[in-house]
Amino acid sequence: MGSGDRTGSAEMNGGAPAAVDKGVDFAQYFCTYGYLYHQKEMLCDKVRMDAYFNAIFKNKHHFLGKTVLDVGTGSGILAIWSAQAGARKVYAVEATKMSEHARALVKANNLQDVVEVIEGSIEDITLPEKVDVIISEWMGYFLLRESMFDSVICARDRWLKPTGVMYPSHASMWVAPIRSQLGEQKMNDYETSMEDWHYFLEDTETNYGVDMSVLTKSFSEEQEKYYLQTSLWNCLHPHQVIGNPSTVKEIDCLTATIKDISEVRSHITSSITICSSRLCGFGGWFDVHFRGRMEDLAQEEVELTTAPSVDGNTHWGQQVFLLYPPVSVNEGDNLNVSFSMTRSKENHRLLEVDLGCEIHQASGKHLQTLEKKFYID
Repeated sequence: MGSGDRTGSAEMNGGAPAAVDKGVDFAQYFCTYGYLYHQKEMLCDKVRMDAYFNAIFKNKHHFLGKTVLDVGTGSGILAIWSAQAGARKVYAVEATKMSEHARALVKANNLQDVVEVIEGSIEDITLPEKVDVIISEWMGYFLLRESMFDSVICARDRWLKPTGVMYPSHASMWVAPIRSQLGEQKMNDYETSMEDWHYFLEDTETNYGVDMSVLTKSFSEEQEKYYLQTSLWNCLHPHQVIGNPSTVKEIDCLTATIKDISEVRSHITSSITICSSRLCGFGGWFDVHFRGRMEDLAQEEVELTTAPSVDGNTHWGQQVFLLYPPVSVNEGDNLNVSFSMTRSKENHRLLEVDLGCEIHQASGKHLQTLEKKFYID
C-alpha cells in the first residue's frame, strides 16, 4: 500500500509509453519504498487507513469470491484486507524488496493460500487470469506527483475484466486561495542566501584572487527557484483557506488514460469569503472516492480527503503555491484562476505548474493580475 509498483511509463505517444531508464527510475524513486520506516509512516496515517479499511469491509460484495490485483502492495495490507473480506485470490505486486516483508506478513496472518506476492513491475509481470478488482494506493503529493497512476492504468488495461471495479474509482484535485506567513519566510531565506553569496564573492576575490561575480545571475536564479518557485508541502488549517475551493481535475479511474493525466489545464473561479485578508497564494489537495462502477455500485461510498482539517492532516498534507508579495483582498472579491500542470521533462514523476490569477474587487474594479511558475519536486 503506497509502495511499489511505480515503474515505468513516462509520457504517452499514440497510446504507447515512452521508454524510461528503469535503473535511474529505481534509484530516484522506488528505493525509498523498500524501507519499513517509510511504510510505517503511511500505515500510521489514520485517515488513509480508515478509508481503505471501510471501503473494503463495507463493500464486501465486491471482494467475496472474487480475484483481486493489488498494484504496489508495499507491506501487503490491502491484499490482506481483500483476502479477509472474502477474495478467492489476491495477486499482490510489488517492485521492491518490500515484497519479502509482505510475503512474511501474509504468511503470519495465515493467508498464503489466498494472497500471492509477486515481486516485479506491473508492466513486466504476467498473471494467470484477469481480475475482478484492482486496488491500489497510488496517490502522490497533490495526487499526481510520482506518476504511479500510470502503472495502475497499465494494470487496468491488461488485467481488469470488462465488469471489474477500481478501488478507488474516482479522484478530484482542488485549489483554494489561502493566507500564510510562509511567503515572507521564504523571501527572507532567499535574501539571506544572496547576502551570503555576496560575502562569498568578496572573500574569494580577497583571499584567492578570483572574481566569481559572473556566476551571480545563475546562482540567483537557482536560489529563486528553490526558495520562491518550489511549491511547499504544508499542513494547512481550514482557517487559512480564505475563499471557495474549486475543482481543477476530475478522474474516472475506470476510463482515464495517461494522456488525460499527463497535462492538467483548468480555468476556475473563486470568491473571497472573509473580510480584510491577504491573498498569499493557493493550496492544493485531492480526494479519492470508492464508488464501484455504474453497473456495480458500492453499497456504501467511502471518501478519502486530504483537505485541510481541524483534526489533523494526512501524510499527504497540501501543496502550497506562494505568491509574493501578498495582495490585500476582501469578502466578495472574485478570483479568475488559470491553472496548468505538466510533467517535468527531466523527471516524469515531478511536476511543473503555471498559475495565473486575475483579481476583481466586489465593486467590479480589476485589481491586478498575478502570474508565476512553480515546481513540485
